[in-house]
Amino acid sequence: MSSNSTTPPTGRTVAGAADIKRLLSAAFIGTALEWYDYFLYGTAAALVFNKLFFPSLDATTATIASFVTFAVGFAARPIGAAIFGHIGDRYGRKAALIITVVMMGVATGCIGLLPSYDTIGIWAPVLLAVLRFVQGISVGGSGAARCS
Repeated sequence: MSSNSTTPPTGRTVAGAADIKRLLSAAFIGTALEWYDYFLYGTAAALVFNKLFFPSLDATTATIASFVTFAVGFAARPIGAAIFGHIGDRYGRKAALIITVVMMGVATGCIGLLPSYDTIGIWAPVLLAVLRFVQGISVGGSGAARCS
């Protein structure tokens, strides 16, 4: 228990000003990093991924396919919220948050190391979509872990 917390007669802990500032700072940093990731991925999807992962398609179709992999991350968020909301209820928010942060880091690192279509063929866009799905689950889960 923090030294800034008090325990009212109901037995609940009331957060002090320092705890609230720490919580707000963590939420701000987490949200900023999350949106920075989506900004970077969206930029890469528009400019680079269409050529790296969909070279056999015409330029417009390749860009649309690239943005579909971008959308997969957003579609996976509610699934992550449901999964990690349950994990947070059962095992605690801290455990759920740690799992989601590790998932996001591993998926992001794997996207950075992912070979292009020229190297592994159709598996490149498939793996890209799977990794974006994992990222989406982890983002939805981290929101659920922070808010549950």
